[in-house]
Amino acid sequence: MPDLSNMTAENFSEMEGLVFTVTSTDPKVELELVEVKKLGAGERPGGAFSLLWQGPSEPALTQATYCLSQATIGEHDIFLVPVAQKEIGYQYEAIFT
Repeated sequence: MPDLSNMTAENFSEMEGLVFTVTSTDPKVELELVEVKKLGAGERPGGAFSLLWQGPSEPALTQATYCLSQATIGEHDIFLVPVAQKEIGYQYEAIFT
């Protein structure tokens, strides 16, 4: 399983369009990775970046750390912030610095 602290925007760009499953909620929630955006310099290799996921309308997730699972990278705890509500559901962002 890859170490999340060493992953770059390029690593996640390869996963755009893939579904991540929030396994720490009941019921589990599926989120589609819809955008990877470079944010400039950061402490991590490759610089800072943000990830944007599209989720369903229900259930809405609050700002918190969730366990996300994806076949390529396994399970990782990621801090998600709800950033937008669209007709199709909520969008969530994670920022890596």
